[in-house]
Amino acid sequence: MEPFATINDVKELWREMTEEETKRAEKLLSVVSDCLRVEADKVGKDLDAMTEQKPFLKSVAKSVTVDVVARTLMTSTDSEPLAQESQSALGYSWSGTYLVPGGGLFIKKSELSRLGLRRQRMGVIELYGEDKRNNSYINQ
Repeated sequence: MEPFATINDVKELWREMTEEETKRAEKLLSVVSDCLRVEADKVGKDLDAMTEQKPFLKSVAKSVTVDVVARTLMTSTDSEPLAQESQSALGYSWSGTYLVPGGGLFIKKSELSRLGLRRQRMGVIELYGEDKRNNSYINQ
C-alpha cells in the first residue's frame, strides 16, 4: 500500500530536511501510514476506502502523516526527549517529564479526530431492565 504522503509533501508542508532526516522520513512515511490504517481498523473503518470515497480526506491524511513524521523527526534520538525539565542547585534536585515515555512515534487523538476515526458515541445501559408499565389507562 502506498503511504498517504511523499518526501516532497514533507518538504513542502514542513521544511527542507538534511540527508539523514530524508532517509529516516522515507522509512517513517510507510510506517506512519500503516499505523493510521491500524487505528482506522480498530474502529471498523478502512482508511484507504474512506479516502477514495471522499477525495478531500486524502489531503487530511497527507497532513496528519506529515505531522506525525515531523514530530518523530524532531524527537531526539541521542537522549530521552523531555517536555519539561526542572533543576535546583544546593538541594541537588532534578525532575523532568518525558515527551514520549519509551520513545517511538505517537498519533494524537486530535489527529485521529481529523480523520474521522474518533467520534463520541452515546449509549444507554438499562440498570434495572426494561420498564414494563401498564399504560392502558391512557387510551380510556
